[in-house]
Amino acid sequence: MRREHEVGSVGKRRRTEGAAASGAARAPEGVAAAADAPGRWLAEFPLLRMVDDDGKLLPDAGEVELSDPEVLRLYRGMVLNRTLDERMVTMQRQGRIGFYIGSIGEEATVFGTAAAMTPSDWIFPCYREHGAALLRGMPLVTFMCDLFRNAGDSGKGRQMPCHEAYRPANYTSISSPIATQVPQAVGAAWAARLKGEEMVALTYFGEGATSANDFHTGLNFASVRKIPVIFVCRNNGWAISMPRDRQTGSETIAQKAIAYGIHGERVDGNDLLAVHAATRRARVRAARGEGPTLLECVTYRVEGHSTSDDPRAYRPPGEVEPWKRKDPILRMRRYLSLRGALDGAADEQLRSEVREEIQRALAEAEAFPAKPPLASLFEDVYAEMLPQQREQLAELEAAIADDPRVANPRHNDG
Repeated sequence: MRREHEVGSVGKRRRTEGAAASGAARAPEGVAAAADAPGRWLAEFPLLRMVDDDGKLLPDAGEVELSDPEVLRLYRGMVLNRTLDERMVTMQRQGRIGFYIGSIGEEATVFGTAAAMTPSDWIFPCYREHGAALLRGMPLVTFMCDLFRNAGDSGKGRQMPCHEAYRPANYTSISSPIATQVPQAVGAAWAARLKGEEMVALTYFGEGATSANDFHTGLNFASVRKIPVIFVCRNNGWAISMPRDRQTGSETIAQKAIAYGIHGERVDGNDLLAVHAATRRARVRAARGEGPTLLECVTYRVEGHSTSDDPRAYRPPGEVEPWKRKDPILRMRRYLSLRGALDGAADEQLRSEVREEIQRALAEAEAFPAKPPLASLFEDVYAEMLPQQREQLAELEAAIADDPRVANPRHNDG
């Protein structure tokens, strides 16, 4: 197993051969050796932790900003997120929803970062941050309706499942193209500054997105303008089937901040308290006008990329097991237990309440009509529907009235 996603020999060999083949100018041998020394960047960007795997606060952890009730609230959110992910995967296997992508094993990265922001801040998600939307107030029923794409879907059936948006919480739409949210977050934060508004943007992406051109565009522009934005890389080891050490030759993602002249930190992405503290520091710097931060959260994707993926085809089972012992929910449960804030009975009660909450929301979501209103096919293109659109809507309504099968192109005459 690559320990904390360290770079393997393939990445180093490819970089060396490429430099030799291109005839590029080389640094003096001693300097090059120091730069390439294994572990150099791991040392320069140490993995920041506050709580060990057993839930014990580390001696050098510093002040814990979150009170026990606040940690307990986030713990409940993480448990709900995990339970929701497990239930929705089951529903996809049953054919009740078409697709799902979750964050099992990565909850501390999502909740720790989102909880460190203020309500006026904007979040530009990748596609595993459903927990951030729920934490900021998105109703669970609304989230589920978005999965069903039914009449309760806030996106009116125009997006695929797991691509929610929630405007009241400044949570923008999830989109599938890799890294497009990075320059969008930068642009929004710059616009807010030009308008004199105090807003810090936070955007999520996986380590695979650091290979995309939008990653460079966003970080470079934000650096030059000192734009208040936090770039959160969920380094979970895999970009679908591409391992992290085939994605980049860098030992860490955080060190990429050096090239852009911005602040970079590397934090244990399974440590809720450490992630929250690092994000708070980044937000303070951004609000003070000190520019952006690249925050690498080292975590692990213990399940498949999505319900369309089977990781057994490319990943050895032995790599996953050690990370299951680093489970962020288990770590926080132990932390709260050691502090006397949560015992076994209270934890079981909490989990029972979460299951009931999900079941109630599911029943309510499934009670909506199966499809959004027909007019929604024509709405939101212009401020008001054009006469031509109204005519088309009337023609469609007439066709459906004449033959209801028109509304279901996948009907089966048999």
